[in-house]
Amino acid sequence: QVQLVESGGGSVQPGGSLMLTCTASGNIDGIYSMEWYRQAPGEERELVASIETVRNGQSIKYAESVKGRFTISRINGNNIMTLQMNSLKPEDTAVYRCYAAERVNDFKINNHWGPGTQVTVSS
Repeated sequence: QVQLVESGGGSVQPGGSLMLTCTASGNIDGIYSMEWYRQAPGEERELVASIETVRNGQSIKYAESVKGRFTISRINGNNIMTLQMNSLKPEDTAVYRCYAAERVNDFKINNHWGPGTQVTVSS
């Protein structure tokens, strides 16, 4: 099993910065993709950023709404993923959740989620 725990959320003024961390534990060797999602009250869940291990390294993608402001990275192999968030806006307010895709074998992928961390941007 894989366990995910987010940290680093909090309250910040517009224009401020936060860094979220997702720490993975358990059977992490099969993790090939990690992602950050967010969901604001009354809104649908949104994919914020993803980082996937591919043949030649890593493939990174961002939602248009965060490009140029957020940076996703993975350190310590599959163990830790971060999301550096700069120039935060009130519309970035949401619960941010970490997701990991674990390849069990050629036919099975397990999906894992963290509990989430609240990010609030307001003056």
